[in-house]
Amino acid sequence: MILKKCWKVSLSLLLILVLVAQGFPAEKADTIHAEHPAYEFSFQNPNLPLEKRVDDLLSRLTLDEKVSLLHQYQPAIPRLGIKSFRTGTEALHGVSWLGEATVFPQATGLANTWNKSLIKEVGSAVGDEVRAFHKKYPEDVGLSVWAPVVDLQRDPRAGRNEEGYGEDPYLAGQISTAYSNGLKGSDSFYVKTIPTLKHFLGYNNEENRGASSSSLDPRNLNEYQMKSFEYAIESGAALSMMPAYNAINGKPANLSPLINDVVKDEWADDFFVVSDAGDISGLVNDHQYVDTYAEAAALSIKAGVDSFTDQDDNSEIVTGWVHDALDQGLLIESDIDKAIRNILTVRFRTGEFDGPELDPYASIDEDVINSEAHQRLALETAREQLVLLKNDQQALPLNKDGEEKVAVIGPLADQVFNDFYSGTLPYTVSTLDGVKEKVGGDRVDFSRGVDQIALQSKATGQYVTASPDGDMNLAANADEIGKNETFSLYDFGWDQYLLRSHANDKYVANKNGSHDVVNNETSPGRQENRPGTQDWFTYQNYNYEKQDDGSFALYNYQTGHWDTGLEGGRYVTVGEEAPHALTATKQSVTGDTEKFEQTVVVDGEAEAQKAAKDAETAIVVVGDQTMLNARETIDREDIILPPSQKELIEKVAAVNENTIVVLVSSYPMAMPEIENHPNVKSILYSAHGGQEEGNAIADALFGDYAPAGRLNQTWYESVDQLTDIMEYDIIKGERTYQYFEGEPLYPFGHGLTYTVFEYSNLRLNSHHIKDDGEVTVRADVTNTGSIASDEVTQLYVHDKKASVKRPIEELKGFERIHLEPGETKTITFTLPASELAFWDVSQDKYVVESGTFDIMVGRSSENLKLKGTLKVDGEKVAPRDLTKVTNAENYDDYSGVKIVEESQSGYEAIGEIDTGDWTAFKNVKFSKGISQLEVRVASNKGGGTIELRLNDPVSGKLAGTIDVPETGGLQDWETVTTKVKKLAGKHDVYLTFNGNFRLDTFRLK
Repeated sequence: MILKKCWKVSLSLLLILVLVAQGFPAEKADTIHAEHPAYEFSFQNPNLPLEKRVDDLLSRLTLDEKVSLLHQYQPAIPRLGIKSFRTGTEALHGVSWLGEATVFPQATGLANTWNKSLIKEVGSAVGDEVRAFHKKYPEDVGLSVWAPVVDLQRDPRAGRNEEGYGEDPYLAGQISTAYSNGLKGSDSFYVKTIPTLKHFLGYNNEENRGASSSSLDPRNLNEYQMKSFEYAIESGAALSMMPAYNAINGKPANLSPLINDVVKDEWADDFFVVSDAGDISGLVNDHQYVDTYAEAAALSIKAGVDSFTDQDDNSEIVTGWVHDALDQGLLIESDIDKAIRNILTVRFRTGEFDGPELDPYASIDEDVINSEAHQRLALETAREQLVLLKNDQQALPLNKDGEEKVAVIGPLADQVFNDFYSGTLPYTVSTLDGVKEKVGGDRVDFSRGVDQIALQSKATGQYVTASPDGDMNLAANADEIGKNETFSLYDFGWDQYLLRSHANDKYVANKNGSHDVVNNETSPGRQENRPGTQDWFTYQNYNYEKQDDGSFALYNYQTGHWDTGLEGGRYVTVGEEAPHALTATKQSVTGDTEKFEQTVVVDGEAEAQKAAKDAETAIVVVGDQTMLNARETIDREDIILPPSQKELIEKVAAVNENTIVVLVSSYPMAMPEIENHPNVKSILYSAHGGQEEGNAIADALFGDYAPAGRLNQTWYESVDQLTDIMEYDIIKGERTYQYFEGEPLYPFGHGLTYTVFEYSNLRLNSHHIKDDGEVTVRADVTNTGSIASDEVTQLYVHDKKASVKRPIEELKGFERIHLEPGETKTITFTLPASELAFWDVSQDKYVVESGTFDIMVGRSSENLKLKGTLKVDGEKVAPRDLTKVTNAENYDDYSGVKIVEESQSGYEAIGEIDTGDWTAFKNVKFSKGISQLEVRVASNKGGGTIELRLNDPVSGKLAGTIDVPETGGLQDWETVTTKVKKLAGKHDVYLTFNGNFRLDTFRLK
């Protein structure tokens, strides 16, 4: 009896140890064993290891059931007690498209906080609200969230700039890891939500994104683009990933071998990959990569895509493609099993198979949505993301206790915009609201700074009138101009106009389908439909086209998500019969029914100048409209402020020498004239800050909070400082702060505050480490001013004598701290030698090279206060050996060529070659006996020649020329050999191209 009891105790302890090994806390494992209910199926037993549970469930699924689980909308399987599951809850900076939810600042603003612990809190709050919505709408709201976005913002023109964390892979990697950890939750096994990183890889342009290819050589690929994804995946913070729409080096991103070879095999453990919307069919329709959807589905699954997002909720269409692929032998069942195993492994961790008694997040309910705690967190985050760009003569903070008049001016002063991936704002606090609350409404004069107009139909001779309730069509039937006949005309530049009716202060919109023109929109933006979905179009934007006779026509085009350009564009017309309703029905201006005479009732600039002239301080609030100037599918045409806004600032500054500019923007703005204007004393920058935007701005303006955010991107003075938006080579193109040699408007990491910080006493625990070691860097920071403030201390490194071109400096650490006046804190950074590595193209691996590195600590990339040196005993990069087969893309330098796909099953080659292009291979040591050059080439029209030259691509010694034949296609490869002259010593080798062909590999024999 005693023996039997001891055996039971031993078994109990063994089960607890197994569960602890699987990530369960010991106390939770004990509880599970104590309950130990009878399970119909083994996969339902939480006492079993995760792998065994997945094995058991997978073994019980029919082939049809397995295939059904490949779609975004995974159906329930009642016979096994499995509920439905879906991916795709948007949670970029709050829960999106599900109704009112806490709206935090835009993602780019989250990164401007440079505060990892705060961003983890934000992620956790968003994860709580996802859980609450999931409980409310279990069929429509899944726990697989599509956030964060870690695409690097190397070009400020890119339409989705607002969604990312900046231009630096270390910063983006750290912020995305923090946000993902918050979304995932703190339990060692169960996850609150499933964070999904977007969009892998090289995605930073909107034009032609569904078919474009980003050319990424090995160093740009590994050192820059891959790095931002690596941190969150390798740490286990992110559990899923979404490939991009574009191609990478000619191969569509969701077919990239990097998904399996690097992400899954090297970085990730429990992990699945979900396609972007429509990206499987996009292989046929956009990339035209394959001819059938069955091929597209098969290639995607084999490449590592585990879940298909296509055809909305019409899953049978997509699963039909998979069945076709199985029938055609393009897939076998084990391919399906591999994908489903990845999905199920993570699904188990959501707790859905174990019930609420074990799931630590199951009790989260609607009370958390826009809770007081989340509102406080939204305000804190809106404050911390503020960046003080300029503050001459300590113009800020303003005195909130005086009696002087304050003018609040500008098109963004009295409104808060949400963006494409925002939730519905539960309330808004504009800058005007915040300032009035701070100093009292009687001290504030307000002007939107935009013209207030009336429109008179040329066809009826009557004025356009709007109804106070906004539900009726606008109509051209008023004899006189009154309140209901006036509109604020917002000019956001580049033919983007908005009309805001004074009848009810709402925007005029042309509704899709009916073409009715009504005034019922509180904010320009997309329309939410049922939970989890939304309308991909905006309806409020008009071209305000001046006609030859001086009248104006309103052209409404509905900006769409898919790459269709214009959707349903029509001119606004006036009905011939009473009540002469306005509709948008015509595609061209053919008569007077489309023409309107404009009457300026109030000159916006004159009104603004009057308010500014009578005030002690003029606060001008300007910026972008998130749905118009740039967004998903739309890149910016320029990086300047809308011209009308620049003019407004200059008009105000001309009459008020204490002008404060508040810029609310999704992206950097080129505005050197404003920065250098003597009467513009201060510039405060905010991303679109969510529901607490105005409170945060007012707190900073009037000194209740000292702004201390930092820029996550370089702000350029002009678009002329940028190369083509499709130039993805940041090294040769001198992109981002790492390689940009010009003078920026504001550097990466820049941000001022209301006090002064002194840096001192830089110390390294060692000045000499090995390539597998690390160094601890410490510095003291003292607040020598009279105002408490945060400080963001930044650590940068620079390789002083590298064998290849390295960054001017690289961010390798940052810490946001709070210091009271007179307080000193010691900042500690740990710098592993592995963070000093570069990708050695001659060896296809990371190398920590022996050398000396500058270790720099300071306030921004251009304001470095302390510098020390560190010697590293690493690898000495040997001369290149070209007698080994060398991949053509592993060059050290190049001119003109792009990297392209070698084959559907392979990696890269170089292509898009024009005569005169070349590639360089530096520091080559020639062995004795070399007499031949061997190349693997492909050509579909005429072939060409390759010249082997030494030390210069044009005038260097010609060692040999090889003829490239026409092989019949750009992926039909042939190996060709030619004799070369005797080679000796060390040289730089150039391959100079003539003709049109591709080169895969070469070697000297």
